[in-house]
Amino acid sequence: MRRSDQRRDAVFACYQQEVTDRPLSTLLVDARPFTKELVEGVEQHRSELDEVIAEFAKGWDLSRIAPLEKNIMRVALYEMNFREDVPAEVAIDEAVEMAKKYSGSEAPGFVNGILGAAARAMEANGAVTVKAGSEADESGSEADEAAKADVI
Repeated sequence: MRRSDQRRDAVFACYQQEVTDRPLSTLLVDARPFTKELVEGVEQHRSELDEVIAEFAKGWDLSRIAPLEKNIMRVALYEMNFREDVPAEVAIDEAVEMAKKYSGSEAPGFVNGILGAAARAMEANGAVTVKAGSEADESGSEADEAAKADVI
């Protein structure tokens, strides 16, 4: 199974857990190791990943972001921050493609804007992990425009 498929499975497992409260152990019974690692990593770092999303989703409360888009971004941010073998560009591209396939028409730009702003902040800070409160993307035009889109 390709990594793209395993990322999709990880996003869907995280999404199902969030909206149904089913335990991850049930959702991951037949999952491949990479899928399990992504889901477990997202779960372990959920609050930190959510802080990053909230920071770059200017004008958006985290609760207003659709659960599927949130989980697409969580998986991508986990890879960007904690997987040295996955370039940020790959994580972003995979996330945007997933949003194109499974979300509304505004979602890909929204996902791309937030993840792109996070990647620029990571690069500017020279840090592996983006911490909330960084000031890397002052212009924010792409992220700001994407965050203004109404994602349902």
